[in-house]
Order: sequence, then structure tokens, then C-alpha cells
Amino acid sequence: MTVTQDEPRRTRLIGGPGLLLVWLYGVMVVGAVSRSAYQIATEFDRAPLAYTLSALAGVVYGFITYTLVRGGETARRAALVCCAAELVGVLTVGTWTMVEPSAFPDATVWSDYGMGYLFIPVLLPLTALYWLRRARPRRTGA
Repeated sequence: MTVTQDEPRRTRLIGGPGLLLVWLYGVMVVGAVSRSAYQIATEFDRAPLAYTLSALAGVVYGFITYTLVRGGETARRAALVCCAAELVGVLTVGTWTMVEPSAFPDATVWSDYGMGYLFIPVLLPLTALYWLRRARPRRTGA
């Protein structure tokens, strides 16, 4: 396939460390979605906020995984925005669970900065933001 000026080459985001990010985000999708789906289906009235936040985290992880696999500059920018939002969510919920533990009768994926998931929820967006900034296309002189 020949790339024309109207059809820029899609930047790969899953080369090298990006492949590890896709794998980790995929694992987090499965963990967050399966856990929250079970909890929402069986005990939603116990901790609706916690279970809803875990489901939201799973959706965010899924979208980031998709954008990393898709590649291209638009996908890279979308992943950057989602990873920044994810980091804000982790820091907000993590702090909230430390300051007011009674607000969350059950843990979320992001509770205590992701301690129940080996702190991967706080480390993953930091790593992804770094990788996505490094993966941006280099400007070349004319």
C-alpha cells in the first residue's frame, strides 16, 4: 500500500513499550469490567458509587486500549486526554478514600490509589502519558 500526501502514515503506538501498555490496559479492562459487572448485578445497593466508578474505570481502560491499538495522531491525542482524565480520577478517588473512607463501603479500582491492584491504576496513566508524549511525530524541516 502506497501512502499519499492525502493519506498520512498512521503512527504506531504499540511498538516496544507501547505493546506492554496495551497488554496492561487489556488486563485492567478485564479486571475492572468483570468485577464491577458482578458487583452491580449482585450487590449494587451496597455501594453504588464504588461499583459505578469501577465500571467507568473499565470503560476508560477499554477506550485507551482501543486508541493505542488503532494508532495515528488522532488516537494518540485521544489517549493522552483519556490518560490524563484517568490520572485525575485515580488521584481524586484515591485521596477521597483516604480522607473519607466511609464514602466508599466497598473498594473501587481506584481506591487507595489502586492499592488493591498493586498500584497499577496510578502507575499506568503516568507511564502511558510519558509514552504517548514520546510517541508523538517529530517535526521535520521542509
